Amino acid sequence: MDFELQRHPMGHLVLRLGGTEHTGVVPVLAFPLSAPGEGLSLVSTEGRELLWIDRLDALPGAQRALLDEELVAREFHPEVRRLLSVSTFSTPSIWRVETDRGTTDFVLKSEEDIRRLPDGGLLIASGQGVHFRVRDRAALDRPSRRLLERFL
Repeated sequence: MDFELQRHPMGHLVLRLGGTEHTGVVPVLAFPLSAPGEGLSLVSTEGRELLWIDRLDALPGAQRALLDEELVAREFHPEVRRLLSVSTFSTPSIWRVETDRGTTDFVLKSEEDIRRLPDGGLLIASGQGVHFRVRDRAALDRPSRRLLERFL
């Protein structure tokens, strides 16, 4: 891979590839939850893929650090530790959860907003657009599992 990646003074990522400079590129992980270190695409402001990177750990340190900074901001998935309450067992319902970032409330619009992940975890999309991660359902306390089972 012969490319340069740096941060523009305005904060945007700049990709130099084949003599062309692309400003405002966005890193997009192919599988952010199941394989976060593999398969990253650098996408232009028009949404076109400019560069595919098979493995992040194969990149030089400075490029890897820039991409890690961008991904931390982009791939925000608070991890649910406990379900404290749900307003109703039909949807839409308001969930109160304890996460690794603190206690919060969100709206679950429908049961389809709960996705099962290949590793046995869950990804719950809130009505506000935040995705909450349940890493291991079996690790939740019993009351949390009971509440969750009503929606699965």
